[in-house]
Amino acid sequence: MRIRSSASKLKNSVQIPTSKSHTIRAIAAGSLAAGTSVIENPLISSDTLSAIDAYRAFGAQIEPASTITITGTSGKPMPANNVVDLQNSGTSLYIAMGTAALIDSWTILTGDDQLRSRPAKPLLDALAELGAKTQSAHGDGKPPLMIHGPMTGGAIELDGSKTSQYLTSLLFSCPFAENDTKIVVSNLVELPYIDMTLKWLDDLSIKYTNIDYKEFHIPGRQVFKQFHKTMPGDFSSASFFLCAATITKSTIEVKGLDLSDTQGDKGIIDILTKMGVRFSTSDDGGIYVSGGELHGGTFDLSNMPDTLPVLAATACFANGKTRLTNVAQARLKETDRISVMCKELTKLGASIKELPDGLEIEGSCLKGGAVSGHADHRVVMALAAAGLGCKESVEVDTAEAVNITFPSFVELMQKINA
Repeated sequence: MRIRSSASKLKNSVQIPTSKSHTIRAIAAGSLAAGTSVIENPLISSDTLSAIDAYRAFGAQIEPASTITITGTSGKPMPANNVVDLQNSGTSLYIAMGTAALIDSWTILTGDDQLRSRPAKPLLDALAELGAKTQSAHGDGKPPLMIHGPMTGGAIELDGSKTSQYLTSLLFSCPFAENDTKIVVSNLVELPYIDMTLKWLDDLSIKYTNIDYKEFHIPGRQVFKQFHKTMPGDFSSASFFLCAATITKSTIEVKGLDLSDTQGDKGIIDILTKMGVRFSTSDDGGIYVSGGELHGGTFDLSNMPDTLPVLAATACFANGKTRLTNVAQARLKETDRISVMCKELTKLGASIKELPDGLEIEGSCLKGGAVSGHADHRVVMALAAAGLGCKESVEVDTAEAVNITFPSFVELMQKINA
């Protein structure tokens, strides 16, 4: 599948789909909780369906629909009867690893080609130190993975420089351990996503102590309580529309976002404001975004790595130099997004170079042409957004990847006149 985009003037309003990060946490939480939980307005995409399939394999009763109802396992997930295939979902993989460590049986976790390239050794080692047995099938710390619980708790050190999802997995599983757990964390990135996880633990009535995000104490023998929650709009998905309006110097209304939510990617509003974009609130609670003359700057993306592809595309249309920094973990996503975005934007005529931890972009006039999305949903959508400001049309291959998180991407772009 290919997406073709060309110079556009955008208008109208768009309702942003709900948060993948919240929806996957909700599926895991409901599956481990006692009783029946209800998820209103969930995101239904390939990633969230992967989470549903995994937790069904662990014994939860789940029906995916416009409202998801889950009968949980009370912290006692069942052995899976088959290999648990997480497809392309890194978030689901890491959280499911912690769940597998609660089971007194071997669980085999795998995924597609991209997922099998994801590093998992720090989390495997942490689970082993907490009492589980862990193996990587190829000895490289990457899926396929084999995990045998139950973990019992204890004291561990964790390097959080690669992804916050290792810590999220432990925070979701350690409350069910037989004993208490102490986690000492160094170099933690993506802090807002840990705030999101901790907010979930608060709502699930879980006790823990957080000492300046460097040390966590989690009492054992706890149980998640059942819940009824509505999922908020996804700032990661919204970023493509905010940047599309920016690139095309258009005004659109974006609906469904909660500015008080913990999602790290809401920081894109602050970055775009510094670049010269104007934001205002509509009468019905939406956000108006108005693009205009842009100027570059230096922006720290350590808390919002998923915005790197679309901000790199946007920076091509800014005056002067833009540096996107402190986001080395973007190399460990579905693709090495730093390298991939440099390569593909260069094909469109961008003046761009790789940094060890990000990108440096000199504003220039993009010409258009054929590029590869590398089967990475955020790369595909970022390049499609770039095409809206190019002299000639842009054609992006492997566009079916948008189904991973944003199946309605093309439809909603067309709705705003793209």
